[in-house]
Amino acid sequence: MVTLNVDGIECRYGSVKILSDVSLDVKPGCFIGILGPNGSGKTTLLRSISRVLKPHGGSILIDKEDIYSLKPKQVAQKMAVVPQYNDVGFNFSAMDVVLMGRNPHLNDFQMESTKDMDIARRAMELTNTWTLADRPINELSGGEAQRVIIARALAQEPKILLLDEPMSHLDIINQIELMDLVKNLCVKNDLAVLAVIHDLNMASRYCDTLLLLKTGKVFALGTVEKVLTTENILNVFGVDSIVRKNPVTNSPYIIPLSPKKSSEEKNCSIHIICGAGTGTTLLKTLRDEGYSVSSGVLNVADSDFETCELLNLLSVSDPPFSAITDTAHEANLAMIKNANMVILTDVPFGLGNIKNLEATVEAVKLGIPTYVIADGPVENRDFTYEKIAVKLMRQLKESDAVFVKNQFELLSIIKK
Repeated sequence: MVTLNVDGIECRYGSVKILSDVSLDVKPGCFIGILGPNGSGKTTLLRSISRVLKPHGGSILIDKEDIYSLKPKQVAQKMAVVPQYNDVGFNFSAMDVVLMGRNPHLNDFQMESTKDMDIARRAMELTNTWTLADRPINELSGGEAQRVIIARALAQEPKILLLDEPMSHLDIINQIELMDLVKNLCVKNDLAVLAVIHDLNMASRYCDTLLLLKTGKVFALGTVEKVLTTENILNVFGVDSIVRKNPVTNSPYIIPLSPKKSSEEKNCSIHIICGAGTGTTLLKTLRDEGYSVSSGVLNVADSDFETCELLNLLSVSDPPFSAITDTAHEANLAMIKNANMVILTDVPFGLGNIKNLEATVEAVKLGIPTYVIADGPVENRDFTYEKIAVKLMRQLKESDAVFVKNQFELLSIIKK
């Protein structure tokens, strides 16, 4: 089993320090993603590990041997690299390019054997490039050429695979197929993978461990759940985000939010009655426009509640999966009475949250400007036995409530 140990390396370009005190252990069967903003040292780290840039300090070991004390062929027999930019230079066929991956296993002037050809073909079949075997590499699209270069790396039969932005030039289906392939090789062949990845959700889905770099230093290192937090993403990338659990992959799913606009605070309080994620975009947009925003009643497990928590918005909440209590309902009405405007999103209604619709009716009775987002008939989202939501919505339509089709129409009205 081949292991890679990076111990306190420091890298420089001239007098400019790029990496400082970076340590990392890469074990067989481990898929490690390297994350960080542009200029944080991600590519420099891979260049150092692949012997392109010798560290100014620290050490890099493969099976306890200093990588810079080994011959290039010795390293290439254990480790393959897919660089960020792949300019082959000459117009070789795709098959010739993939066969270059067999060079570390050949003696000087030795020709490829039938075994080498079989390995190259298998690598091309895995990367869906076998049909491109006879085509010149310089006549392929960027995505096709990228997959050929990855096939070349796999033809080396490495124990460690370094990938620098492997999904660049690839469309979504090829991205998923590539990451599925690499993950499968990790699990079945004990391949150790170290990859620079810009897409946080792809990293979350496929990686076991994440290394988060900021200004050339390790900001966080550990499991996906430990590294990809709203706090870390804000501190490193400067982006507000919502981190949820993907219900299909069970991995964290990151929803980046637009930066807050530099606008003056508006002397207007808006109370939003929402739930089930129907208010997330509206909560963020109105907050960024400078309005004083509140919300309720929300269950603590609700995604809109998480948005309020992230944006530090005032909200009324009840425990997860519980019906709205009288106490929460009264607190919601108190917020409504202090608001200049009330907005009801197209949230589904059941017996658990029907009091939110009752509160909206009360807002109209109090003379508070009330807007209702209704993209479709409420019958499609009324899950009460007696169709209470339908009856209450009818009251709103017969009152002074203003109905709009979507949030965009509502926002244009509010701005006017």
